[in-house]
Amino acid sequence: MGMAAESHQFHVLAVDDSLIDRKLIERLLKTSSYHVTTVDSGSKALEFLGLNKDEQIDSIPTSVEVNLIITDYCMPGMTGYDLLRKIKESKSFKDIPVVIMSSENVPSRINRCLEEGAEEFFLKPVQLSDVDKLRPHLMKGKSQENEPNNKRKGDIEEFHSPDRTRTRYDDLEVV
Repeated sequence: MGMAAESHQFHVLAVDDSLIDRKLIERLLKTSSYHVTTVDSGSKALEFLGLNKDEQIDSIPTSVEVNLIITDYCMPGMTGYDLLRKIKESKSFKDIPVVIMSSENVPSRINRCLEEGAEEFFLKPVQLSDVDKLRPHLMKGKSQENEPNNKRKGDIEEFHSPDRTRTRYDDLEVV
């Protein structure tokens, strides 16, 4: 019960143009006791966050606190990759973990998203076991809020399912 109460404080923004996929991810996240907001496009996600879609700068800060963003890769208008880049360019939201989802297993796409700063890349359909992988990223985000000078580079990011994502090591020498 302690975990469920702890999870409830986390707010996840889910972005997908498919109503069915949006409902599925919302249900999985709510089953894991997360607070969920869903939108159907990258531009609506930026609007929800208070970011101006056409500019690289943050607009007037909002009181919205989002702990993680999970977005589909293939969406009309703005792709999940474009949304990821906008978020990582934002002063206010660059430290929010972003997870990309796609029904297409394209290694170059996966690598590009991970190199641009995505924490994970899930293949659809997203499963409860995938949602369980979000907790370390949420916890990392919470600790960064408490320690503003905490650097993300140099951390080992562990992923437990190499067939669905890959392990990334930043600035580490493997012996």
